[in-house]
Amino acid sequence: MTEIPPNLHPVPADLVEPEYPAQSLIGFQLTGWGDGYARFEMDLGPQHMNRHGNPHGGIAAALLDSAMGFTGAFTGARDDIRHTMSLSITVNYLAPPEGPRLVAEGHRTGGGRKVYFTEGRMWDGAGRLCATATGTFKARD
Repeated sequence: MTEIPPNLHPVPADLVEPEYPAQSLIGFQLTGWGDGYARFEMDLGPQHMNRHGNPHGGIAAALLDSAMGFTGAFTGARDDIRHTMSLSITVNYLAPPEGPRLVAEGHRTGGGRKVYFTEGRMWDGAGRLCATATGTFKARD
């Protein structure tokens, strides 16, 4: 068993962006954001489950994709929004999540000004590491 790590950079109130449509539909929130770091969290409901009663793998992939993508979008200024796009992500599912919550963190691991590389991890409500991911992203601005 592992523990969910503490939030390294809680999102300052002046940097909270409006939810984008997919974020609203799935129901996750940006809870941590800083240079090279992002954290998203969500409460699970019946609409997130697959036919086995576990959270659908696509939910984990979307949460990890967002956490990793946001690692390259931080500027520290509300009026300087940086958009990014996924070029490639690989998700490794380690265990079916248990409990009512998912937490995903992304960390930028390298790259340049436009294209960058990331790693992500996702924990369930019991603090178990349930998925890991790697990704390549591109800054669009």
